[in-house]
Amino acid sequence: MGFAPNPIQSYQNVGFEADIRGSDPHRLIVLLFDGALSALDKAEAGIASKNIEARHNALIRATELIVDGLSASLNDEGGGEVAANLRALYDYMASRLTYANFHSDIGAVREVRGLLTEISDAWKEIAPKNQP
Repeated sequence: MGFAPNPIQSYQNVGFEADIRGSDPHRLIVLLFDGALSALDKAEAGIASKNIEARHNALIRATELIVDGLSASLNDEGGGEVAANLRALYDYMASRLTYANFHSDIGAVREVRGLLTEISDAWKEIAPKNQP
């Protein structure tokens, strides 16, 4: 699975406040997954509490992390079919989150969380040997 040469730029573009200088590309992708999953938790809480602003902001954040972070980090040339399939899946997730935002659909949020968790867990399994 190939990624763009500068995932740090993708990470900075989605507004993370954590200091990422010195982080390796694998770790940056883990942080993107973790951030998106955290935003989905907040979105679900916003839907449950009928807090429209919290729901909206969290779903926008999750979508940004998926589209502007994870999807933008894919290397279509080096990643081949895997990168293309992931891009399609990330696009699907973004569309489901847009739907969830307009319809306060907690089921759509949970669906995306399940998909994202599966990919995140697989990504963490392939961590370089020197990673924690």
